[in-house]
Amino acid sequence: MNMLTQQIARELTVRPEQVQAAVDLLDGGATVPFIARYRKEVTQGLDDTQLRNLQERLLYLRELEDRRATILDSIGEQGKLTDDLKKKIQAADTKAVLEDLYLPYKPKRTTKGQLAIAAGIQPLADSLLADPTKSPEELAAGFVCEGYADAKAVLDGAKYILMERFAEDPDLLGKVRPWFQQESHLFSKVVEGKEAEGAKFRDYFESHENILDLPSHRALAMFRGRNEGILSIGANLPDIEPGTSHPGEGMVAGHNGISDQGRPADKWLQEVVRWTWRIKLQPHLESNVLTELKQKADEEAIRVFGQNLKSLLMAAPAGLRATMGLDPGLRTGVKVAVVDHTGKLVAHTAIFPHEPRRDWDSSLATLAKLCAAHNVELIAIGNGTASRETDKLAGELIKKHPELNMTKIVVSEAGASVYSASALAAEEFPDLDVSYRGAVSIARRLQDPLAELVKIEPKAIGVGQYQHDVNQAQLVRALEGVVEDCVNAVGVDANTASVALLTHIAGLNKTIAQNLVNFRNEHGAFRSRDDLKKVPRLGAKTFEQAAGFLRVPNGDNPLDASGVHPEAYPVVEKILRAKALSLKELMGNGEKLRGVKPAEFTDERFGLPTVQDILAELEKPGRDPRPAFVAPQFLDGVTEIKDLKEGMVLEGVVTNVTNFGAFVDIGVHQDGLVHISMLADTFVKDPHAVVKAGDIVKVKVLEVDVARKRIALSRRLNEKPAPAGAGGKPETRGPGQGRGGSGGGKTPAAKIQGSAPVKGGTLGDLLLKAGMKK
Repeated sequence: MNMLTQQIARELTVRPEQVQAAVDLLDGGATVPFIARYRKEVTQGLDDTQLRNLQERLLYLRELEDRRATILDSIGEQGKLTDDLKKKIQAADTKAVLEDLYLPYKPKRTTKGQLAIAAGIQPLADSLLADPTKSPEELAAGFVCEGYADAKAVLDGAKYILMERFAEDPDLLGKVRPWFQQESHLFSKVVEGKEAEGAKFRDYFESHENILDLPSHRALAMFRGRNEGILSIGANLPDIEPGTSHPGEGMVAGHNGISDQGRPADKWLQEVVRWTWRIKLQPHLESNVLTELKQKADEEAIRVFGQNLKSLLMAAPAGLRATMGLDPGLRTGVKVAVVDHTGKLVAHTAIFPHEPRRDWDSSLATLAKLCAAHNVELIAIGNGTASRETDKLAGELIKKHPELNMTKIVVSEAGASVYSASALAAEEFPDLDVSYRGAVSIARRLQDPLAELVKIEPKAIGVGQYQHDVNQAQLVRALEGVVEDCVNAVGVDANTASVALLTHIAGLNKTIAQNLVNFRNEHGAFRSRDDLKKVPRLGAKTFEQAAGFLRVPNGDNPLDASGVHPEAYPVVEKILRAKALSLKELMGNGEKLRGVKPAEFTDERFGLPTVQDILAELEKPGRDPRPAFVAPQFLDGVTEIKDLKEGMVLEGVVTNVTNFGAFVDIGVHQDGLVHISMLADTFVKDPHAVVKAGDIVKVKVLEVDVARKRIALSRRLNEKPAPAGAGGKPETRGPGQGRGGSGGGKTPAAKIQGSAPVKGGTLGDLLLKAGMKK
């Protein structure tokens, strides 16, 4: 068991043998969904979340090992690799510590200290450090040479020699770095003249907060402000008076045995210490701290994005029913697309019920004709511009034609425009105008959110927190993992799934997914999972990874429509023989299945977890883990923010969950914020523990700021609204925040804020106070 395996095991609080088994499987080409579902015995039950964390940590540590090897080679080639240094490098457990050790040996441009050493000034620096009783000026006179014309120039050279030595001392860095990280604050200040332009960052015009206590969303807001040229930020200790020595200088002096005792060289050495801290160490440590803060904030933002994306992808499907998609608009009209129960486009048109044409009656007649002709059961309405007006139109249509028995639902259209202009949409609808493709996407995402949303780049779906500011490679890797886990958790119909959906099945890639669809189109529907082996490039290893997640309903073998892996069919046959039952008699028969004792059917290959999973799957074959579909009901007559009144109780849909609260669509074109302090009657540490994207919730309107389009909501329905005219209105949007969470690069609020000081007298003040503490 190697050190890497043991380290991951400690961090994940699992046994080393579990980690080693997972690493071996991953290195062998197995995917996380396959390992989590079908190799539980091998990993002793590691789930998909643990495996994703393991995979991410494994990548980091292997990069660390590669860097360690490079550094050892580099120092070795210089002939400077001592046994002690080698041990320290081999023991380094982070990239930062590793780079500290390498710093003195890292090839760099010629420095002032190196030039001074080349000029023969190093003995002077060593002598003054060793014996401060010597006079710097007198000693320096003996080192005057070309390039160093007088004692002052010589002493400057000696100063740079010691500065570089102190700043590159890994032992000193090992002391100073954790102390600086522990004590430093992140300071932000508005760039002079940018006050008006950067109004959305006004919370950070003059602020500082301990880095350890700084929430990721506030850190990312400050970094964005810096990137946009609005803020200047830095890391330092608070309350350092100008002209006073920094505690860091004391650490440098103490580490190198320097103290001011009135000796001839003490003043000069104190200046060396001061310059070392201010010119070398502090900028280096500040850069490191800011880099680490950004990395941690990125990781947290990516985690939040992943949770929201999973909730959205795993939202309840309305099912295989004919659906009309309405992509609302005013001047350009409402785009209409009708898809049948399989998602196939059967009709499309445009209507103009709103300003400026106001063809209301004609629009109703057109929609009624389409719905009757195609047996439409569901109407999906995009939640963009003119959404509530179009929702009213659909409501009148349903009221006028009760015989059609239709249901209307407002759905998020985030990413629909991205899909419309994508190569995938062009390939799917080559002859359909771009403007209608969005309506198709809106209709289909109601039928099956997962199947449709996988066609859109996750970042465009708009449920992230500062997603355009974080490490993009790390974000893409994490989100791809979320999509893969969701698709495989649900499974797909091999005879109807799109290339986009199949691409995320364990073991498949875009080429094999396309080959599968081409084969299906050429030879007809698959009759069994074994038929999948005929698909070009879908070899034995790929089949092993993918088969359990590819379903073949109504095929030759009922097990092919279940989540039972083909490799485990012999277990089912063993159970059937023991119980003298047919597969038809056993599948779905809970009473008979509960009489099966899993332990009686285990062997060397299939342990208890697998047999238990098989029995659960046989009881509800091909079960969908997603919840049952329920449509939210917006309050009639409330279509705009000006219609809201404090104290109203409304039903809405959670569109985005952040670390400081949840945004809820209540049907007024502007999401409201339920601050973390208002999410429940009890203390909430993590909003994701109580709500998720897609949840239908009841909320009370606490405060409304029509001018600034800000809405404060509460799930504590007994909460009283703030007194009329009270100050301290809560900030419900942050830099660039629009409706629907963070769609299109918009970002959630950095914190709750208000214009009045915190006195505890109004709800706005309390929200402000809560926000400042988060």
